Amino acid sequence: MTRRRPADLRTALAGLDSLPGELVREREEVPARFGVSSRYAKWAGTPAPPPTGPGPAVLFERVTPDAAGSEARAVLIGLYGTRRRAAALLGTVPSELPYRLLDAVASPLPPVKVRDAKLPGRTELAPDLTALPVPVLTDADAGPYLTLGAVLATDPETGVRNLSVHRLCVQGPDLLSIWMVPGRDLEAAHRAAQRLGRPLPVAIHLGLAPAVLLSSCCPTSLVPREVDELAVGGALGGAPVELTSCRTVDAECIAHAEYVLEGELLPGTVPENPQGPAATPEFLGYQGRAHPALPTVRITGITAREGAILQTVSGPGHEQSVLLGFGMEAAVLGRLRSQGAPAKAVHCHTAGGGQLMVVIQWRAKRSAADDEAVRKAAETVLEEFRMAKLVVSVDEDVDLESDADLWWAMTTRLQADRDVSVLPDREGFPLDPTQSTAYSDALSGDGRTAKAHFDCTVPHAHLARFHRPRFTEP
Repeated sequence: MTRRRPADLRTALAGLDSLPGELVREREEVPARFGVSSRYAKWAGTPAPPPTGPGPAVLFERVTPDAAGSEARAVLIGLYGTRRRAAALLGTVPSELPYRLLDAVASPLPPVKVRDAKLPGRTELAPDLTALPVPVLTDADAGPYLTLGAVLATDPETGVRNLSVHRLCVQGPDLLSIWMVPGRDLEAAHRAAQRLGRPLPVAIHLGLAPAVLLSSCCPTSLVPREVDELAVGGALGGAPVELTSCRTVDAECIAHAEYVLEGELLPGTVPENPQGPAATPEFLGYQGRAHPALPTVRITGITAREGAILQTVSGPGHEQSVLLGFGMEAAVLGRLRSQGAPAKAVHCHTAGGGQLMVVIQWRAKRSAADDEAVRKAAETVLEEFRMAKLVVSVDEDVDLESDADLWWAMTTRLQADRDVSVLPDREGFPLDPTQSTAYSDALSGDGRTAKAHFDCTVPHAHLARFHRPRFTEP
């Protein structure tokens, strides 16, 4: 029987309260502009700049918005700041979570519509984004950003729902710009609405149950377009996600969200930052570049639970990498399983933003043929997953969660002239600043990259020479 996991954000936080060091409550009043980000920086973890390291979730109980006279409200950051805590919120451990995601995609549990009378009380707020404690991370940012807003929309042509997280910048009291990564499902729904000559109704959620939020961060390579992310979230959480109707637009929303921003995705565009080139820090650790023309969302209504918590994420840091990494791990693991490759586990390292660096743990080799099988399967990952830039292969005796163990394997189980293979000029990801012709004239265009496989597995012929000691209890 599937065990039910936290149905909302508050239940998840209540579970952390009893665990020493997992949740810090900051009761001092801090400003949304720079206050949340500067205080959390020491816990954000790489790729945030040092000194930093993975730390607790932090609930700032009194955060003041930019707008004068607005009341202080709660902001949560860092809930998924360690892989262990993120997995524990779903009742499992990091090595098992990708398997749980694969099972959820294979057996989705559709959401259900519920009546308002059965829901926690919600208050209607004025549709004024400046009255919310939306953080500004750095003095170069284009403005306040919703960095963990999960957008729910239904494609008007296919009828398929999509829940996905996008970069949303506050451009005015009731206006957000939105960057939809090209090729994602929300962009397809937006274009479908444009073909029909109407705006796309959307609901933007801040503060969701862990199973639902994690499902919204999964790549299309794991959750195909015809599969509802809410159904994946239901299966992962052990109970159907509950939906209700928005009040100002013809759209559905997730009933237990802390905040729901109702609105319409419009056909026009605005510059993300009219004042300069910067956007907000990105997950690979560098200041993001503003887009010259982005679609907008006009906010028509806001509802909130009593004492609502606005959940956010720091651009660079462990948390965003963890959220992106688990879905990528499941996608890679599923692809390797479909090939019959002897992969035991996959770890998408936070140093690569949970996307660019993939560590694969292989089962014990049974013959010399497995040496070539490991190499070919690893190179297949590099070819088929655009975001993957480096693949590191290790044996079963290496702890994937230990950076020291990974570097030890790299040092003692690799000879660069025979164990490193390079795939030049492949499709990549332009937020990595090395993936440009300005950096390397070997690339045929920006957003392309050389990829590499580091084979740190012991060749079958030499297995007897690489035994690690085992310490026996007296």
